[in-house]
Amino acid sequence: MGWTRVPVDEFTTPTPKTVDVMTPITQITDLMSEGDFRHIPVVEDGRVVGIISDRDLRMFYALGGGEHIVARDIMTPQPYVATSGTPLDAVALEMSRRKLGSTIIVDEDEHAVGIFTSTDALNALIEALRGEIEVSESDI
Repeated sequence: MGWTRVPVDEFTTPTPKTVDVMTPITQITDLMSEGDFRHIPVVEDGRVVGIISDRDLRMFYALGGGEHIVARDIMTPQPYVATSGTPLDAVALEMSRRKLGSTIIVDEDEHAVGIFTSTDALNALIEALRGEIEVSESDI
């Protein structure tokens, strides 16, 4: 299988944890800490509307925090999402262009089905370099 035909799903962490736009910041902090997550999609009516990173949380607390803050208040709205089945190289290239640490993978109904991170991209690169993914000259 050539590199451009490898779907992003092969290196995606499936079924990511999500939070609703009204989830309190303390609950988000606990969830991300307990699960050792660096990114968490924010949903409204089941559809992805934002993302919160560990950097967002650190910034929030560094600025003094606040008890009544919810996901909607600190999320990055309209995050980069890719549809399940999108070629891995297209997703990785877009992440590189935008300097993103993650991409939310969605189904045709815009529901989160996975998350693809820069760590996942590195794992794909390692497999390609080791020859575990066949890369043809036309893919380079």
